[in-house]
This record gives sequence, structure tokens and C-alpha cells, in this order.
Amino acid sequence: MKVTREKWSKNFSEWFDRVLAEGEFYDYGRYPVKGVGVWMPYGFRLRQNVVSLIRRMLDSTGHEEILLPLLIPQELLSRETQHIKGFESEVFWVTKGGSQELDVKVSLRPTSEVAITYMESLWLNSYKQLPKKYYQIVSVFRYETKATRPMIRLREITTFKEAHTVHETYEDAQKQVEEAISIYSKFFDELGIPYLLSERPEWDRFAGALHTYAFDTLMPDGKVIQIGTAHHLGQNFTKALDFKVQRRDGSLCHPHQTSYGISDRVVAVIISMNGDDHGPIISPKVAPIKVVVVPIPSKDDEEVTKRVFEYSKKVGDMLRESGIESVVDLDPEKTPGEKYYVWELKGVPLRAEVGPKELEKNSIFLKRRDTFQGKSVPLEDVIEAVTETLNSMFLDLRKNAESFLLNNVKYEKDPDKAKSLLSSGGIIEIPWCGDNTCGMKLEEITDARVLGYPLQDRKVNDPCAICGKPAKTVLRVAKTY
Repeated sequence: MKVTREKWSKNFSEWFDRVLAEGEFYDYGRYPVKGVGVWMPYGFRLRQNVVSLIRRMLDSTGHEEILLPLLIPQELLSRETQHIKGFESEVFWVTKGGSQELDVKVSLRPTSEVAITYMESLWLNSYKQLPKKYYQIVSVFRYETKATRPMIRLREITTFKEAHTVHETYEDAQKQVEEAISIYSKFFDELGIPYLLSERPEWDRFAGALHTYAFDTLMPDGKVIQIGTAHHLGQNFTKALDFKVQRRDGSLCHPHQTSYGISDRVVAVIISMNGDDHGPIISPKVAPIKVVVVPIPSKDDEEVTKRVFEYSKKVGDMLRESGIESVVDLDPEKTPGEKYYVWELKGVPLRAEVGPKELEKNSIFLKRRDTFQGKSVPLEDVIEAVTETLNSMFLDLRKNAESFLLNNVKYEKDPDKAKSLLSSGGIIEIPWCGDNTCGMKLEEITDARVLGYPLQDRKVNDPCAICGKPAKTVLRVAKTY
């Protein structure tokens, strides 16, 4: 199974690092703390567009935004033993204030299930207040010991959107998980990010969860990256903190909870998934700049050049007045070719070229970043043409990304062959009986990570690849970040 991508750099890792730096998205590796990065202005605008989209989706579905403290006392974090056990090797501990030893050791937030449950126990006491849906967008800190990667594997995750909900019954909580999955599906669809949705197996759930559902996508190098998760927490945290609410019949019960989150990885995928050797191609839906206007000066007439620059400003004003984020590159010291290089590295979807010919015909020349196909457009039609082109680009980019993912999902009944196939990347689905022992053995044989199994029933004619018993479904395995 060969993972291919048209116009793709041969070394994705080097390409990604170069794009983040030269495209001025994210400065990584120069701040003197390992595993943290700095969002640069252009990258921060992209980040903000993504955050604004998920915020609108959550707000419109009854979620309320809050902001919890960064510090969590050790005693509180350790209340849910399974949860702290799952995070204990990753927790950053604060033990001193100045030169004074702290009476109570506190952690930098690795996630917020325990902290929010504590506050919910103070805020909520009746079924009449339920369901309750909170979320926050914050930094979380995890002492990552593996090789860190910008945006992908960090010690400070700066764009951690975590939602936490409370429900009277298990069934209500499960409905909320389904709503979370629906919200994330629409979110990724709007961003043009294709995904596979799987339920994580029992041995690989979120610490303290009854069920974990994960969205995974494929990076250009054939490795899989997790871009979102949703967890049915049951009563694990409410029992640990003895948080109870009054039910309809007057009795008290520990309510049920869910949590779901996304992170910086979403931005990493947006930058990566439609790239080529020139740089990224940012989805028109969230691109900080949708159109760059590049004036092309006359070779021998300074007066014409001056008029070209004025005409370019007029085009830029028209675009901005119509709500289309654009910039006019008026740098007199750069050639048009140098400007193309700069804006291609930033992934700007559309370029509007304006030269003496366009000035004479009262037109502009639009060129797509993905195909580099161009067309001449009369000035009076520029807004309509730009809007149509950006919409068409979004659909084409999404279709190409979906094809790349689906073409690299393969079925294989022999785990040894699956291992061999995975050396080229992609995702392998292997017949599985549903037994944890067989699942973990598959993970061991393939030397890959189990992503989980499809939520829908999957008819499998072959027996389990390990024990030979009838297979209930398929288990997805892949090389992951």
C-alpha cells in the first residue's frame, strides 16, 4: 500500500518544520523550554479562525464557556485513582512559591475532569439544572517524554478545547456523546478534514472513561494523527468526589458525565493536508488571508507602474469592503516571483495578479493556489468570481483529502502482511473477535497502534486474525504520531 500525494515533498517532517517557520505560523524549538512553541501573528489568526468556528458550534448547541484555574491541588487530582494513574507520568508539579516549599503540591492542568467535577458539585444540586454543558479553551501541560513535535506532540498544548457535561442518567449522557460526535463531524467537515471515527478498545480508553470515541485522520507521510475525542465518563468522577444531585423522585444520585476535546493538532492538519512542494494550501474556510493582490510593474514605464500599484490598491479595497480577507503586496523591493514564493509559503488560496495588461483591460488575473490554473476576470465581476473560485477550491480540496484517506485504508486478514503494509503508511483493518487479548496481540504483531473499531456493525467473513474464532468487527491499526 503505497501512500502517495500529487506534488508532495519527499520529506514531510522537514517540509512541515520549514513551512511553520518560513510561513510565519509558529516558532518552535527556539524558546528555551522543550516542547513549547510560540504562535506568530499569521498562525495566530489561523488559530483564531479555527477557535471561532468551534466556539460558534458549541454556543449554538447550549454549551456555556467558562475558565477554570490552571493549578490543581494534588489532593483533588488524586481523588479519581484511575484518572491520576493514567496521567501520573505526565504531570508537571509545582512545589515551591519563591523560596518557600508549598504546603500543598499543585499540578499544572493536564486536563480538567476532576477540577470541573469539584466546581459542579458546588454549582449543581438538582435534576432541574441538568443537563449542563460547559467548555473552555485553554493551555494544558503534559510532560511528554517522547520526541516532541510542533503542534503535534507538545508539553504545552495551547489550544485545548475541552467540554464537560453533566446528566441525570447514563442514557442522557450517551445522547450527549452522540451530540458531541455530531458537532465534531460538522466541525471537521467545515474545515475540509476527512476522518475515521472509531471506538477505542477497553485497554486504550481515556483514563476514567467507560467509552472513548476518537476521530483520526491521515497525514501526508502516511502516519495517523488523532484530532478529536469524546468520552462517556459515567459516574466515575462524580463518585470519586461524592458529587450528588436530587432526582425527580427526591432521591440523591451521582450524576453521569461526558467530556470531549480537540487541540492544536487540528491546525497542524489544516496546514499539512493539502500541501505541495511550494508550501501549504490553507482551506478558504479559515485562511487568514484569502486573496493576495500582486501588482506586476511595467518593465520600462514608471508611470504605468505607478498606475498598476494604484489599481491594485483599488482591487484590494473592493475585496475587503465585500468581507473577503485580502492583502495587497506593495513591497517595491521584491519582484513578483519573490512575492509569489512568500505567499505560497503562507498557503493563501487565491492570487490576483494585476499588470499593465489588466490595467488596460480593466480586469484582474485570478490564479488558484492548488492547481495554479488562472483566468482573466473583468473588474466589475471580481467579487463574484473570487467567491465562486474560493468555494470551488474548498470543495476540490476536501474531495482530494477524502480520496487520500480512503485510498489508504486497506483490509488485511493476515497480521504479518498487515505489518509489512504498514511500513508504507496508511490504515489497516484486521478481522477481530472483540477479545482484548487478541486485540493487544494484534497491536504487538503489527508493531502499530490500535485506533479502535467502527461504531457501526461491520460484517466480516474472515475469522479473527489471532484466535480464529468468528470475527465481530475489524480493528484498525496504523503508525501514529
